[in-house]
Amino acid sequence: MRSLPNHSSLDKPLLLLVDDDPLICDGLSLALSGRFEVVTSHARASCLQLLRQLRRAPDLALIDLGLPPLPHRPDEGFALIAELLRLSPGMRIVVLSGQSDEGNARHARTLGAAEFVGKPCHPAELQQVLERALAFQSLAGAGGAGDAVSPLIGNSPAIQKLWVQLRQYAELPFPVLIEGESGSGKEIIAARCLHHDTRRRHRPFLALNCAAISPNLVEATLFGYARGAFTGAVTSKPGYFEDAGEGTLFLDEIGELPLEVQAKLLRVLENGDYQRLGETQRRVSQARIIAATNRDLRKEVKSGRFRADLYHRLSVCSISAPPLREMGDDKIVLLDHFRRVYAEQAQQEAFALSEQATTRWLDYDFPGNVRELRNIVIRLTSKYAGQVVDLARLESELDLPDEPLASGLPPSSASGETASEAIVATATQRLRQREPFSLDRLLAATERGYIEAALKLAHGNVSQAARLLGLHRTTLYNRMESSAREG
Repeated sequence: MRSLPNHSSLDKPLLLLVDDDPLICDGLSLALSGRFEVVTSHARASCLQLLRQLRRAPDLALIDLGLPPLPHRPDEGFALIAELLRLSPGMRIVVLSGQSDEGNARHARTLGAAEFVGKPCHPAELQQVLERALAFQSLAGAGGAGDAVSPLIGNSPAIQKLWVQLRQYAELPFPVLIEGESGSGKEIIAARCLHHDTRRRHRPFLALNCAAISPNLVEATLFGYARGAFTGAVTSKPGYFEDAGEGTLFLDEIGELPLEVQAKLLRVLENGDYQRLGETQRRVSQARIIAATNRDLRKEVKSGRFRADLYHRLSVCSISAPPLREMGDDKIVLLDHFRRVYAEQAQQEAFALSEQATTRWLDYDFPGNVRELRNIVIRLTSKYAGQVVDLARLESELDLPDEPLASGLPPSSASGETASEAIVATATQRLRQREPFSLDRLLAATERGYIEAALKLAHGNVSQAARLLGLHRTTLYNRMESSAREG
């Protein structure tokens, strides 16, 4: 793993490169170092640890899908995409992978990857892809395009309900909990609707991603610390509560907060009291707390991972960020807004969708929510500016389900027979055909199908997929490895 960037390189965009092949890391680092400051890692765990140590968040990430401990499968890469965007939502991710079948490419883009490039790729071509991703990242955060990521565009009942909640809570001094799926725009809601559009607009707005900080540094980051409070504390430093003053402190991924820090946060919410780490002096916070999560905190409370009293204190004023699949025709409103903004910023003509493509756009669920929709528009703008995008072109950008891997087991029976009877009937019919048949192959194909489905639903998170399948995580890993060997 390369050293952290030094101060002299801060004028270059920071590129995070993750590949399990040291030769690829070294070669690409050398080839791209003229344009980017490059830091490297070889596995998901070490990458996440590195990310928490960096002095600034990477502008870009270039990652392989096949990472340890399962380099022959894309699961670790999929999980890393989700983790990187959870820790740094503004990062633009480009996938460079030998596992470049269209299904993997579509799913990587659904998770939030901006581009997918198959190996091998010439470094000059790769740099162009990175430059393009960086340019659109700048557009997303500049001027008028900043509004382009807003989830509050549209007139659907889901958006109208959100506006009602925001009008109720915007000016109140009480904490607010924003719940919603990844990519649904929780930070935009906090920053724009609960801070910049209120009387606190002239006060600071500070955002802290609780998942992006090492657990042993969270307390010092939030509350500050005194000189000598711990090794390396050579001077006193205020924390986020102090710096926020009478403004707003946004705590994203609140479910990642360690239990011991949750107790101290509860005390601040109840009476404003806190202390710097290593001090006894009482301080009082005037900041308004807005928390956000994509987890079900009620389940976290039941499992003992989140304090019940803190949850009840936060959820007095609760807001739900709607997923895009519930927003109906607002998908077209968002499409029109995004393509206008990005075409103007890129000084290109906007693309158009054919009638069939428009129907498909409305039918698509957008599992990656507004973030996925925006990335699709960016890719279509760069590929088909001024052109009509037909159904085939559009579907190549969508994460559509593959054909069933195994059709030997019927999902249901229209005649009212039980599932067991339906299976027996199907098996009898197949065996009567006296064609070559292997029960082991059928069962293996069915198992692979369920594993792939669970991993997709869990966005590559093996632990979540194991829970969906009713398996222990280790058991699922063993079956995945066995399936890969036999496949």
